[in-house]
Amino acid sequence: MEQTMPPRPEPMTFTLPTGNDPASVRARVVALERMLERSFTIPGVNMPVGLDALVGLVPVLGDIVTTAMGAYIVWEARNLGLPKWKLARMGANVLFDTAIGAIPVVGDAADLLFRSNTKNLKILLKHIDKHHPQTRVIEG
Repeated sequence: MEQTMPPRPEPMTFTLPTGNDPASVRARVVALERMLERSFTIPGVNMPVGLDALVGLVPVLGDIVTTAMGAYIVWEARNLGLPKWKLARMGANVLFDTAIGAIPVVGDAADLLFRSNTKNLKILLKHIDKHHPQTRVIEG
């Protein structure tokens, strides 16, 4: 009796929109924030953790990478035309996260508590919802 192998499942793919329209920016920034701040949950304590906290454990290089990814969110906000004071606030969040993250051990713990990318996402989404209401996403 000949045994056949079941068909291999198709690999799951996820592509982000590449446009400069507010809906595309929203999708990219939300996905980036989720990856940086809430990729998985620590078992037992049910605390969401992302790449920001994990990559930040690598001295110097980790801080550079996470700062660049946080700065990308600010850059997207600038391209959408956020007011300078909101951009300054977002930049200050990234700068504070970077400065605290540079302190050995203390900075790694602070990455779990101070989530600059989440704060910046809230600022950006509030602006998008007000000025581009057609991009709102109802999550259920």
